[in-house]
Amino acid sequence: MSKELAKTYDPKGLEERLYQKWMDNGYFHAKVNPDKKPFTIVMPPPNVTGQLHMGHALDETMQDILIRFKRMQGYEALWQPGTDHAAIATEVKVIDKLKKEGIDKHDIGREEFLKHAWAWKEEYGGKIINQLKKLGASADWERERFTMDEGCSKAVQEVFIRLYEKGYIYKGSRIINWCPVCQTSISDAEVEHEDQDGFFWHINYPIVGEEGRFVEIATTRPETLLGDTAVAVNPEDERYKDLIGKMLKLPLTDREIPVIADEYVDKEFGTGCVKITPAHDPNDFEVGRRHNLEEINIMNDDATINELGGKYAGMDRYEARKAMVADLEELGLLVKVVPHNHSVGTHDRCGTTVEPMIKPQWFVKMDEMAKAAIKALDDGDLKFVPSRFDKTYLHWLENIRDWCISRQLWWGHRIPAYYCDECGEVVVAREMPEKCPKCGCTHLHQDEDTLDTWFSSALWPFSTLGWPEKTPELEYFYPTDVLVTGYDIIFFWVIRMVFSGIEQTGKEPFHTVLIHGLVRDSQGRKMSKSLGNCIYLSDEAEDIKKKVMSMFTDPNHLRVEDPGRVEGNPVFIYLDAFCKPEYFAEFLPEYQNLDELKAHYTRGGLGDVKVKKFLNKVLQAELSPIRERRKYWEQHLDDVYEILKEGSKTAEAKAAQTLHDVRSAMQINYFDDNSLIK
Repeated sequence: MSKELAKTYDPKGLEERLYQKWMDNGYFHAKVNPDKKPFTIVMPPPNVTGQLHMGHALDETMQDILIRFKRMQGYEALWQPGTDHAAIATEVKVIDKLKKEGIDKHDIGREEFLKHAWAWKEEYGGKIINQLKKLGASADWERERFTMDEGCSKAVQEVFIRLYEKGYIYKGSRIINWCPVCQTSISDAEVEHEDQDGFFWHINYPIVGEEGRFVEIATTRPETLLGDTAVAVNPEDERYKDLIGKMLKLPLTDREIPVIADEYVDKEFGTGCVKITPAHDPNDFEVGRRHNLEEINIMNDDATINELGGKYAGMDRYEARKAMVADLEELGLLVKVVPHNHSVGTHDRCGTTVEPMIKPQWFVKMDEMAKAAIKALDDGDLKFVPSRFDKTYLHWLENIRDWCISRQLWWGHRIPAYYCDECGEVVVAREMPEKCPKCGCTHLHQDEDTLDTWFSSALWPFSTLGWPEKTPELEYFYPTDVLVTGYDIIFFWVIRMVFSGIEQTGKEPFHTVLIHGLVRDSQGRKMSKSLGNCIYLSDEAEDIKKKVMSMFTDPNHLRVEDPGRVEGNPVFIYLDAFCKPEYFAEFLPEYQNLDELKAHYTRGGLGDVKVKKFLNKVLQAELSPIRERRKYWEQHLDDVYEILKEGSKTAEAKAAQTLHDVRSAMQINYFDDNSLIK
């Protein structure tokens, strides 16, 4: 007896059954097969911080097409899947979850907190994998990995130790980017520069022993005056040659500081005299090292003034600024205040103004590894599709600084460094030493910090295949072939995979990087393809803000003064979809409309953070009433059911009429018009 086909397509019943059949028969599993040529793709591991979005769907679809095509061509095709622990993002999520339960992470301690973090990973990592399977992703799930599983963690440890023994990893007190809100160091790639309206405060520094004579400096950050250790002038500046070597009385303190000569100073900028604060400015730090200047950190981790700040101790940095300016004016040392628009570094995740600070951190020397990564592109061993992204790759590598890899977090790979409690000796080892090699003390403790997330994900193409062991899979499937990803993480991830692969294996981790395009909806509107930036109606206001501030923009818009691309920029994609003219008068009155904002961005002089803050206000205004309406209907589901029921009846009638009209137009309505079959 024939079975009548269902009138409507039921994806749940069919797709789950079919996918399970594929899984049961091992259709996606790749094996080491000497009779076949391998083809390998590693899946960019999604963060275990939520759910997939349309950007992931595009990314996975392109990979799936490639891998299925290669299978049909006869290759032993491996699509290596997995997920990323996403250190700072996951820790923030877990902290927020615990706060809602009335729990502070410091009250429960590190070990208990990590239990909650692993529970989060199991819940959301599982959701992500299920979502990928729902897409029909033909990945080799028998080989699924996680950046903090035993094998990947072993690889991370091994790379750290090898780089340390080679002299590439070191611990030192250097200037780093510090986020006072997230309370951790962040890399240069995580800093976005925003143009902000501020001021130049012109301040007189008295010359010691010369009553009534001063050196006038101009600064945008008068609060850092407390950490000044010199004033620098250009050695060729005739105005100040006689001052070189003299001492100045540092205002608001009891210290004296020298006048030094350094070619770093631009004679034409400001007054030609520059206050040097080595502990709170990257350029000043380098000047300080050249002249052996003292490095005085005057801030706590939360950006309040520390105990070295005298009467200003305990004040927030901006509160201290106001108080110090008032005191300088009272002392007659404030010459003038001039409006000045300047670039300010902000944390791309939370939008907080970054505080440059000298802190003891772990770093990776990048000079030699960067050269190898550049050579790979120059020699043609690595190529980008489209090739225009060569520029992004090279720009970052050619201007790279030593990589700060330590993070003040609990979730992540613990740094394998151990300290002697007696003499302070540092030992980098695969496990805690039984005794100190220097003094013989048996009491040691491990470094509290964890590694930057990108340190572990940089090893993904080979750590997932068993490295550092010489596994058959590593020998057969590595190097991989194609990496499919978006432009937004070229400098975060792609570059780090390239130099890590070359350094540890002697081979580029892949020969081609395929940069994909944009997702568009049914109406042709552009949608965000950036990681973690998909906005959901269920998101609360704070979640929306975090996602907006963490959006990736134009990868070449590295500084405020750089021209920026609007096309393909997720921030402007959302503004195109949601912005209304009236929002400018309310939230951004210096612009009349979106075209004017875009024009300023494309010609340069407008930072990403300012635009993001505007977008956040737009989205809050648009989504807040919808969110409230949604909450209302969640409490009245019976009414929703009735509305949907009536709507279905209307839709069915409309569909029937449309189908009738189509049949009539195509002259295939045989049952209505008998003449058509005669």
